[in-house]
Amino acid sequence: MKVGFLGLGKLGLPCALAIESKGHTIYGYDINPDVISDIYAKKLKYKEKWADELLNKSKINLCSRLELVKNSEIIFVPIQTPHQKEYEGITRLPNERVDFNYTYLKAGIKELADIIKVNGQSKIVVIISTVLPGTIRREIKPLLNEFVKLCYNPYFIAMGTCIPDFLFNEINLLGVDDYNAADVIKKFYSTVNDAPVFDTTIENAEMIKVCYNTFISTKIAMMNTIMEACHKLPNTDVDSITRALSLCKDRIISRKYLTGGMGDGGGCHPRDNIALSHLSRRLHLSYDWFENIMMQREKQTEWLADLFIKEADGGPMVILGTSFKPETNIITGSPSLLLKNIIEEKGYKVTTFDPYVDDVDWVDEFETLPITYFIGTKHRSFKYFQFKQKSTVIDPFRYIANRMDLKIIKIGAK
Repeated sequence: MKVGFLGLGKLGLPCALAIESKGHTIYGYDINPDVISDIYAKKLKYKEKWADELLNKSKINLCSRLELVKNSEIIFVPIQTPHQKEYEGITRLPNERVDFNYTYLKAGIKELADIIKVNGQSKIVVIISTVLPGTIRREIKPLLNEFVKLCYNPYFIAMGTCIPDFLFNEINLLGVDDYNAADVIKKFYSTVNDAPVFDTTIENAEMIKVCYNTFISTKIAMMNTIMEACHKLPNTDVDSITRALSLCKDRIISRKYLTGGMGDGGGCHPRDNIALSHLSRRLHLSYDWFENIMMQREKQTEWLADLFIKEADGGPMVILGTSFKPETNIITGSPSLLLKNIIEEKGYKVTTFDPYVDDVDWVDEFETLPITYFIGTKHRSFKYFQFKQKSTVIDPFRYIANRMDLKIIKIGAK
């Protein structure tokens, strides 16, 4: 099929490459000239699994919006719905809650709908942006015309692994507004991955997407609470506990996200929790569960900050890893940056280093003083990091090997 992407950013381009790898022809447009330049140069500024290989042999047709409309049978719209920095999860949770910012999505959809009308032929438009329940009907549908056949198809993917997540998806979620368009989308997905299509109302699809992310956050928040308890209790080991829980597949489901470590991050989970907290307040729910998740994340990070400060005892403090997950350079929603901000809020200086984020190699500028290191991101390379002798390493992931010349604190394990 001829597939269009109105937006080729960190979500749109990887998914376009994944679809192209299955034999489809891609037409793409992005408003940002830097994005277009990177695609022409076949070099991305962010880390994305399999993207370099696929981009190197890609034949994506970069074009105008009118050309995209004329040539595409399906047009995917992955335009961002951002939160401000204070709702990203790298700072303390604000007292005020707000919805996502739909300005960019509404402007993009309005322009696209107008171009489709001028073109004079019906087109299937598939929105994949994350929104709160009710948004499509309230904010988007009034911008459309009779030539736009709408579906809502949010993806269950994570930045850094968008391509494998898309190609080996769990489900293809489809919020249906036009049944004929939905049938075309179902046939299309049968050529892309083996996941079942779950079709439902647009409002259900909106809710399923954000609840999926929040369910993951719930697992992480609970396991990190157990990790803290194990750190304080004798003869307990968080990894033994989570391994046992992961075997209970009827009720606890799977091992994924069922481990102690840092709080969750990225461009979806923290901001979706905060947005659902906003929705809870708007609906006057009896209890704001989503605030509860974010407060656990924040309080656990503050506990780690206090432990870090205590172990450093006035000496140099270094956080190793600022990306939100291993082997990526994306720092959106990073729990390590939340840790850094809380430490600085308490009046202490802390240095950060991430081999995927920083443009320079690590340089030890602390002379001969022992350093207190904190592993903020579970990069494989930190297993072989040149820690200064007689230093302390705080490891919330419990993966740094014990060494005679280091004091290694494995959080939640004895």
